[in-house]
Parts: sequence; structure tokens; C-alpha cells
Amino acid sequence: MTERIYYKDAYQTAFEARVERCKPTEGGYALILDRTAFYPEGGGQPCDLGVIIPSDMPCGSAADMPTDRPCEPVADVSADRPYKPAADMSADRPCGPVRVLDVQEKDGEVVHLTDGPVPVGSAVRGEIDWSRRLTHMREHSGEHILSGIICHAFDCSNVGFHMGKDFVTVDFSRALTEEEIRQAQRAANEKVLEDVEIRAEYPDAQTLQRLEYRSKKELTGDIRIVTVPGADCCACCGTHVRRTGEVGPIRVIGSEHFRGGIRLNVLIGEKALADYEMRSENTAAISALLSVKPDRTAEAVEKLQKAMNALRLEYGALKMKLLEQKAEAVRDGQAACVLFEQDLTAVEARKLADRLREKTGFAAVFCGDDQKGYQYVIISETVDVSAFGREFNRALNGRGGGHSPMIQGSLCAKREEIEGFLRERGLSED
Repeated sequence: MTERIYYKDAYQTAFEARVERCKPTEGGYALILDRTAFYPEGGGQPCDLGVIIPSDMPCGSAADMPTDRPCEPVADVSADRPYKPAADMSADRPCGPVRVLDVQEKDGEVVHLTDGPVPVGSAVRGEIDWSRRLTHMREHSGEHILSGIICHAFDCSNVGFHMGKDFVTVDFSRALTEEEIRQAQRAANEKVLEDVEIRAEYPDAQTLQRLEYRSKKELTGDIRIVTVPGADCCACCGTHVRRTGEVGPIRVIGSEHFRGGIRLNVLIGEKALADYEMRSENTAAISALLSVKPDRTAEAVEKLQKAMNALRLEYGALKMKLLEQKAEAVRDGQAACVLFEQDLTAVEARKLADRLREKTGFAAVFCGDDQKGYQYVIISETVDVSAFGREFNRALNGRGGGHSPMIQGSLCAKREEIEGFLRERGLSED
């Protein structure tokens, strides 16, 4: 059974080990060591990445090897018969560094997916990507703080948790109000500022019976309990920072309904700090554009929005007045009237066509241009526009329809082609 160093010391970034098994698998080689600091994916926490190098190579020789290559799933390394290493993989065969692309737990073993083979029996040194590990430790500890506070304060359960590339998602069994989320976020950050110790322990059976702790499922055997005094007590197999002060800021950036409860999107640590910096820069830019102090930007935007709404109403009234003047210019009793306009909404086009119908037997309004095409509304009491529309669309690459006396749709044709079609049918004045 592999010794799991990350449970004894989550801050250990390098370790010495011996290779127990190495076999080809999908995406690389499945490697099992007698001891490891590489955390396998599990409990919502992603795995560690890094490198494994021969012990006789100098430290730092693999520091420039990228560890962000795409991960392939590790194939099951268990087999009905013992694995025998290939002849060219003896312990005395020299080998170079290999990348650790994925780490999974299979049948109680920690399996490292590497991009190359390592001789069985050889002594190696593992080096984990510490920046990645530390981010995960902060995020996992921060999630415990926030979840523990929410579950205790609002009588619900944490039913899901995942560390994503951009943020952490946490699922709860009941919905939370915006005010409850704000209260929990504030309390979580206060616990960070208290800088209390985070304990990870294996209580004995009697202590465990008396202990009230969170768990998503029934557990047996040795149970690892992670405790954040005053915030959380939870069964957990992940890695954590030593004190809450190492977590950094905790920020809820969004929420959505999820399976009868709620899902929170959370930024923790450096990701939350980057979010604060981005928002601060945006606020400063808006402040400069509006010529107001940063703490007055919301008020200034509200005033600007009211002014824009007033201008839209004024513009709409002027546009309708202009359209009315165009309708008034049409002679009463005119056989047909066709207008080409720009920047009309669908409602405005229908209103104009309906107004023209009062003065003419056939009214057509086209809005658009030759490059983007035209939207149309056609109204007539004298022409069967349903039948006309089918012919019209076929001839001019159009789509749409309706029932007499009105049809509407769109065309991919030029104005000259539209006018020619209407002219041939006596529906356009020269």
C-alpha cells in the first residue's frame, strides 16, 4: 500500500520513493510508487501534477518541464496476474524525467499517469507543481469555511462540491436568499481574518461517535475529520492549509437553482484577489469616463440611464411623427404605396403599413439595405396577400407569411429586384 505523504504534510513538495509497478496504459504509463506526495483526484479536488525524476539527477533539473499537458484517464492497473516489467525496464537502466499528467486512486492504490516509463525498483524523486497544489489547498479550506457556516446558519446540507478551472461550485440542499449569501460570505471572510488553526485528525471510534460532523455519505473505518473552529467540522480526504489566514478572500460571484436547492459559484484566494483587482480597475475606468468619484459611479450611471431613456422616448416620438408625415403625403385612393425605410422596429413597420392601408389598396414597407437584406410588411384589402406572399418569397429568396390582409417576413434581394417584381404586377408607382 502506497504511503500517502500529503496526509502527513500537505506542504511537502518533493519526496524520495521507489517504483513498485510501471505498465503501459491509455495515454502513457501507469506508475505506482511505494510512497507519494501526489494527491489523486477525489472529493471534488483535482489531482496534483508535476514530475518524477531519477534520484541521481540534480535538483531542479526538471523545473522547466511543463505540467499542463492534457490529461488522459488512467486505465485500471489491476490485473488477474502479477505484472512483470519488460526486459528494457530493469532498475539499472538509466531514465530521464517523466511528467505526471494525472493521478487517480484505483483499488486502494495511488496511480500516476506519466508520459514515459520508469524502471521498476528504481529510486526516484517526485516534485509536485506547488502553485497548483497551494491553490487547491486554499480553495478546499475556503469551501469548508463557507459551507460549514451556511449549513449551520441556514439549516441545509452541502450536497456537491467541485473545483473548476475558473471557480469553485458548491451545491446546497435548499435555496438561499441574496441576503443569506451575503451574510455567509461576510462571516467566512471574518473567519479568515481570525487566522485560526485548521486541524485534520483521525478520531478514535468513541470520539467519532460523540462528534457532530458533516458528511455527504455514510463512512466506515478510519475517518479523517477536518475542523475549522467556529466554522466547520467535516469528514474530508483533501489537502488543506494550516490556518484560515492562508486562505485569502472568499467571494461568491454567482448562484443558480440546482436540483431543488442552489449552486454557488465561488472565488477563493488568488482568484478572488484577481477578481477584486479587475473590478477595481473597471470601476476606476468608469469613474474617469463619467467624471465622478469611484463611490458615485452607480449614481452617475443611473442618471445616465434615465437620460438615455428620455432621449429614446423623444426619438421614438419624432420618428413616429416623421412616419405620419410620410403617410400623409400619400394620395388618397392611390392603387399602391411602397416605402423603403431604415432603422424601423417591427412594430413601427407594422404601424406605418397599417396607416398606409387607410389611403391605398396595397401597402408595403421594407426596412433594411441591399447588403443585409430587408424585413417587410405587406397589407392589402384588394390583393390576396397570402397567395402573393408565397410567390413573392419564391422569386426573391424570402421567408415569412401570414394571413390576409397582412403578411410579414424577410428577403435576401436587392431593392431594384423588389421594385421590379412589384412593378411587373402593377403594385408599384413609377
